[in-house]
Amino acid sequence: MKSMKNTSGTTKMKKLKSNTVEMLQFSGLGGECNISHFITTRHGGVSQGNYATMNPGEFSGDDPASVRMNRQLLSDAMGISPERIFAPCQVHEAEISCIDAQQQEMHGKDALVTNIPGFCIAVSTADCVPVLVYAPDKKVVAAIHAGWRGTVKQIVAKTIRCMVDRYSCNPGLMMAGIAPSISKEAFEVGEEVVDAFRETGVDMNRIMERNAQTGKAHIDLWEANRIQLLQSGLLPERIEVSGICTYRHHEDFFSARRLGIKSGRILSGIMIKE
Repeated sequence: MKSMKNTSGTTKMKKLKSNTVEMLQFSGLGGECNISHFITTRHGGVSQGNYATMNPGEFSGDDPASVRMNRQLLSDAMGISPERIFAPCQVHEAEISCIDAQQQEMHGKDALVTNIPGFCIAVSTADCVPVLVYAPDKKVVAAIHAGWRGTVKQIVAKTIRCMVDRYSCNPGLMMAGIAPSISKEAFEVGEEVVDAFRETGVDMNRIMERNAQTGKAHIDLWEANRIQLLQSGLLPERIEVSGICTYRHHEDFFSARRLGIKSGRILSGIMIKE
């Protein structure tokens, strides 16, 4: 994987050591001894074409046998069984599922929360924003898929509220990481998207910029979701932003805007260690 420069003001990502697949970690979350987490790249798997090579996305249209092999490679690297990786069939809404020993309903969910050690929860993306959250006081983790629709629907804020209400987590102690996804510079949107964000009451000066040449609006999904974390009570120094654009770095990360919908997915996962 080529070296990538992070956007100013963002955190430095580090490579997760593995003999097979290439993955990244946040430096802060990676220093927490009670959890493990990962963000996959395109490197180290067996898929081909627009799915080459490390595509662990079950709902991407890839050959199922290739996806199973990629999941096995990922599981081996993480030291868990493939059955311990829980990733939902996402629908760009704001529904959350709390995964426990009895409840594992994931269809139509875009965020997962768990306090079960050894259960790795993950979300798949290809430009949308993956957000990983850890509450060290109650040993609870969350994995959130925040596309623009989910961001408008406040999925990050709702997930933090779920962690507070269900598990009594303290937001001031939480840590969060905003993983590789599309940048403001690459995310050109129509006026209907601008209107949808404006209706949420967010400060548009913080999340939107217009291209001087084209007049087109560009939305900063990283900042929009960081604002939700801050408003939910997380401290700014405990929020890591990768600053890596999937559209720009499409050779290392899958990008639906570059490759089309029929392409691979990044998997971002987190779990409490057993």
